Amino acid sequence: MTVKKLQTARRKSSKTSSGKKVLVLMGSPRHGGNCDLLCDEFIKGAVAQGNVVEKVYLGDLKIHPCNGCYYCTKHHGKCCLKDDMGDVLKKIMTAEVIVMATPVYFYAMSAQLKLVIDRCVARWMEIKHKDFYFIMTSAEDSPDVMHGTLEGLRGFLACLDDVQEKGIIAAKGVYQKGEVLNHPAMHKALAMGKLV
Repeated sequence: MTVKKLQTARRKSSKTSSGKKVLVLMGSPRHGGNCDLLCDEFIKGAVAQGNVVEKVYLGDLKIHPCNGCYYCTKHHGKCCLKDDMGDVLKKIMTAEVIVMATPVYFYAMSAQLKLVIDRCVARWMEIKHKDFYFIMTSAEDSPDVMHGTLEGLRGFLACLDDVQEKGIIAAKGVYQKGEVLNHPAMHKALAMGKLV
């Protein structure tokens, strides 16, 4: 894997480097889709406040599912699977703020994001002292369409030490690329990014 591939959308502010290190884990397989557009708006707000933001398109990486062998527990957090997850884990460890973004598929998060969460088992006890934001989109507009996804994300955080859920950006009723552009969630994403 090349560095360029992992750092698909790295942006630096022209302000001082006193800002936070923000990692956006893009769980949507669609570049330029609604979830991606919300992330870009969040990033715009975060960068405006002097933060350094890196977006990782998980669907572009080679990440295998965890096979439950627990090799990592006997090898200081090193996984036996040879793929891009080791680099993603390093970025998770060094980030101060993590944005987990996903479309809702069948009332659950995308497979791309779930793979990353499951593979965090190798070093989950080291993921601490971080702020988390959730960005979700769904084609359906029912009241409970995002319930399962949100519970899954919160379940991950419940396993970590000294982390905080800082905000949720949710856009329901958006399906085709670009439909989110006129959604109130776009304004919320920009505003929330400025609060990082």
